[in-house]
Amino acid sequence: MARAFERPATLPLPDHVGVGQVLDGLLVPVPGAKASAVIAPPHPQMGGSMASPVVSEVAWASERAGLASLRFDWRGVGASSGEASGDARQADIDLACAAAFLSGTFDGPLVACGYSFGAIAALRFGCVTNSVKGMVLVAPPTGMMNPETLLTFEGPLLVVAGQTDSWVDFRALGEATLEAPDVQVEVLPDCDHFFMTQLGPLSRCIEAWLIDAAIEG
Repeated sequence: MARAFERPATLPLPDHVGVGQVLDGLLVPVPGAKASAVIAPPHPQMGGSMASPVVSEVAWASERAGLASLRFDWRGVGASSGEASGDARQADIDLACAAAFLSGTFDGPLVACGYSFGAIAALRFGCVTNSVKGMVLVAPPTGMMNPETLLTFEGPLLVVAGQTDSWVDFRALGEATLEAPDVQVEVLPDCDHFFMTQLGPLSRCIEAWLIDAAIEG
């Protein structure tokens, strides 16, 4: 659900995707923000959307930490054009489109954020995009993660997962983050992949990390 301070945003997709094709988004403007967060939702074929409670909490945590944010729907979800797909290349284009819109709206660096499938997309995007200076990965499915990508990102990175999340192999996650340059891993107790009993602690964890990371241009 949108809050009063949020604004609807229409994000144009590249012409090679289809002339007039757009993504639907929600923008949270923050006056004087020194950075902004682009937030990728879960898998479009598994009910993932920007209306996800977890995605919404990331946006509100960003706002409280002083970052503008943009969350969006993948193609084929909600009012976004096209057909839903779990294709990584399509997700990469959609996320890059959202990030370009955000960078054109606010000055300063980006924080690439994502939840579940969106966390993996955010990781790929953040590792190849110079304007991304921080990342927040919520419940990244470790089976979809290439551990070596973590080693290529030199900025601060937060990984948050629920203690009973069956999509996260914590041993694999620990090995993947062991040699990462600047990573913090937080495991929230008594919750699974959906954080329904820990949305408040999740939001506060992200807010505190964003404040401490002090990401600026």
